[in-house]
Amino acid sequence: MRPGPRQAPPDTAADETLLPAVPAQPGRESGEGHGASGSFLARAALLTALLSAAGSVLGLGRDQALAHLFGAGSATDAFLVAWTVPEVAATLLIEDGLAFMLVPAFSAAIAARGRTAPGAPDPVRAFVAGSLPRLATAFVAASLLLIAGAPQLVELLAPGLPDPRLAVDCTRLTATCVLTFGLTGYCSAALRAHSSYLAPAAIYVAYNTGIIATLFVLADRWGVRAAAAGVAVGGCLMVLVQLPALRRRLAPAAQGAPRPGKAAAARRMDLAMVAAVLLFALCRQAQVFIERFLAAPLPAGAISHLNYAQKIAQLPMVLSLMLCTVTFPVVAKALARGDTERARDRVERDVTLAACIVLLGTAVVFACAPQIVEILFQRGAFTARDTAATASIMRVYSLGLLGHCLVGALVRSYFSAGRPSWYPLAAMAAGMTLTAAAGTWAVGVWGVGGIAAANALGITVTAALLLGAMGRHAVPVRLPVVLRELGKTLLAACAATGAGLVVADRAAGPVASLAAGSLVIGAVFCLLLWALHVRAFLPAVRTATRKLRNAR
Repeated sequence: MRPGPRQAPPDTAADETLLPAVPAQPGRESGEGHGASGSFLARAALLTALLSAAGSVLGLGRDQALAHLFGAGSATDAFLVAWTVPEVAATLLIEDGLAFMLVPAFSAAIAARGRTAPGAPDPVRAFVAGSLPRLATAFVAASLLLIAGAPQLVELLAPGLPDPRLAVDCTRLTATCVLTFGLTGYCSAALRAHSSYLAPAAIYVAYNTGIIATLFVLADRWGVRAAAAGVAVGGCLMVLVQLPALRRRLAPAAQGAPRPGKAAAARRMDLAMVAAVLLFALCRQAQVFIERFLAAPLPAGAISHLNYAQKIAQLPMVLSLMLCTVTFPVVAKALARGDTERARDRVERDVTLAACIVLLGTAVVFACAPQIVEILFQRGAFTARDTAATASIMRVYSLGLLGHCLVGALVRSYFSAGRPSWYPLAAMAAGMTLTAAAGTWAVGVWGVGGIAAANALGITVTAALLLGAMGRHAVPVRLPVVLRELGKTLLAACAATGAGLVVADRAAGPVASLAAGSLVIGAVFCLLLWALHVRAFLPAVRTATRKLRNAR
């Protein structure tokens, strides 16, 4: 941590040893300089992607353990109702809500640190002293409220559930995650604003490790309740994995002790900003409520099939947003300096590159869905019938992955200036209203597949609304340029999907079929991106070619 021209403490200069430090210029954190930011952000994005991929692999291991131990029946349905709590809490407190508020707030405090006179209170530590106790109190109160109201919450989320008592027990265990996820999100925002990415990227590795370990220790005695207990254990590990790095970055430097008086009050989060961000994140997570509500009266296993399909289908979307997560503080700081052009270029590159990644993953998921589900889950209590049902739902879900990716990438621009914006909430509310209406009708016609189709429709409409209003409410991107690049990438993905379907159907065995289909999809997709001159793809090819040439 480098507060302006003053010397930083020796243990806070880089993001651990896995992320080489970029020399900081006066008044800038490492990785913020115009000249060095490209290399730094590439390394940070790669590190974040690798650790997030490891967390996702462990998440698949967690779901495999659930499928193997409990199949897709009433027990897993009960747990997945309780799983709604950590799903919502992760969105509100780690991935979207708190990050959209705290990253700009910490970025402003870091910028103020460079202008602080020697001996004056450190703005960053003052902000922590003024905000963390209040937020921690709110997290504790929310956890206790959920524990007490678990029966009513289960009845609201899944009326007609075969075993509501089991769902209530699981909900009370998972409710502890509101406190642990809140603290996790706070630590992650503080570290990312300080250009520190290793510990925040490792949180889901710790989380899923805790769940898997708890499952295998307690499953025989507690049944599916062991998975809910694992959520509580994993949440604690998420906080602990970040504490050492956070302590180093908040260690006292040349400034005086923090005083939560005027210094903290000057950086207190605006209530309108808090409301706008949290309501948006909650509205976005409403799709989970809609799905569980519509699927609860269906035959046992419907909620489980939805869950397994969604978990696999969303992996490409999660990976595609890693770069946006890393560059969010960059956009916020550019807007704080008034550098709108730099922010615009960064957002345009992020959106097109994220679209390339998610559409490549979408092609693989759609073309090879049966093979993926069979390899990952078809064992133990998870039967071939479950595989067929999950694969068909997964293909429908994949149609909305580009929409999910664009919403995640674009909404950061609306909140990166640190000012309240109500348009994302309005756009998301419109999309979720469409999801609810379409799902209510489609579930009677196509069953679980209709619920997945409504999800894809609603999120795609939301993405279109957010993209169309960027110039008025967020970073003014060049809409024709973005649409042209997205169109070329979508065309390449459609062609690659068709080629993958042909090859995957002709190969023998799920592993060989998945491998052949994925290779053909990757080759066709990359060749078409090159032939169509997709802007986000060409720099990556040049960089890879240069590195190969240097390696020789």
